[in-house]
This record gives sequence, structure tokens and C-alpha cells, in this order.
Amino acid sequence: MHSRFVRLYSDPSGESHFEDVETELSLADFAPPAPPLELSEYLPAARTAFLGGPAGWTGDWHVSAGRNFFVVLSGEWEIETSDGATRLFSPGSVLLVEDTSGKGHRSRVVSKGDSLAVLVELAD
Repeated sequence: MHSRFVRLYSDPSGESHFEDVETELSLADFAPPAPPLELSEYLPAARTAFLGGPAGWTGDWHVSAGRNFFVVLSGEWEIETSDGATRLFSPGSVLLVEDTSGKGHRSRVVSKGDSLAVLVELAD
């Protein structure tokens, strides 16, 4: 089994880009005596928060405050990279945000209703 997510990163010249990432899950005794489940390798996290974006919210060019996983729970976000690519992130979408320097990205809530996401800030 595999897990898929999108990575947002900056290249050495400061341009931001999207990359599709696939990680392999392996069978693990996650919660014995329950049957084994598929599990990725662990990534160290620093802290976790919920992030609410009101309908119509727009953020002009900015970099991320830190490396984090951005998981959309409700609503929809549109993210634009400095290379001109735009992607829509709906409930269940996972974005690994790593553009902490360079030109950054633009983001906006495009759903008719508010959006709720979970941020998992990764440890250094």
C-alpha cells in the first residue's frame, strides 16, 4: 500500500514548485492485539494546530513559517507556486509545505464555506 501527498518546496534560485510524492506503507503491529495495519515511517513532529480559513480569505505571496504537513479537513484551498502552477486542495488532501525561503506561494480559500485544516509542524 502507498500514501500520496503533494510537496511544496523552493529550489536553490528561490522559485517554488509542487512535487507529487508517494511513500510506501509496511505492515506493522500498530495496536496489538488488533490485526496489523499499514504504516509509513514516523516523522518527528514539533507541534500540531488547527487552522481555520474563512471563505474568501486570500494570502498574497508568502513563505511558510516552518516545515509542516497541511491536511485539509473541510473547505477548499487553492495554492499557487512562483513557477505559475496552481493546485486545488480539498478535504483529505495532504500538502507538505517546505517553501520556508524564496518567493513563496499564494493561497486562498475558494470554497463557499470556511475551511478547516490541521497543521503538523515537523521537527528540525
